[in-house]
Amino acid sequence: MTETPFPKDPGAPGGSAEAPGSLPPRPAYTPGSAQPRLNRPVHERYPQIRPTSGYGDPRIRHTGPGPGAGTEQEPERSSKLSARLALALTVVIGQLWGLTIVVDEWMSGDTGTAWWGAGFLVLSFLVVLGLWLLDPKDR
Repeated sequence: MTETPFPKDPGAPGGSAEAPGSLPPRPAYTPGSAQPRLNRPVHERYPQIRPTSGYGDPRIRHTGPGPGAGTEQEPERSSKLSARLALALTVVIGQLWGLTIVVDEWMSGDTGTAWWGAGFLVLSFLVVLGLWLLDPKDR
C-alpha cells in the first residue's frame, strides 16, 4: 500500500531515506526533458485517450461549418425581423418610461393621471401583441 502512482526515478536524490507513506515530489515537466519517463508518447502517458477521440476520428472529414455558412440566406426576412425588433424595443422603452410616470403620479396622489398612464401601458402592450400576430410564419 505504500506504492506511489509514479515509478521511482533512479536519478532522484534522497534514495530510500524518505519517511514511509510520504509521496515523492512530482518532477517538473519541461519539453524535451532529460528524464525519459517524461518524454513518453501521449498514448502511454494517457491511456484513456483513444485514437478515435477527437481529431483522429476517421468519420470527421472536414472541420468547421459547411458551405454557405455565414452568408445571408434570406436578406428580406432578416431586414423585416430587424425592423420589427427595433419597433418592439421602442415600444418597450416607451412602456418603461410610462410605468415610471404612472408610479410617480400614483405615489403623489394624482390617480386620474395614473389611470390614463395605465391605459397607455395597456395600449402599448396591444401594439406589441399586434406586431407579434402580424406574421405567424416567422415564429
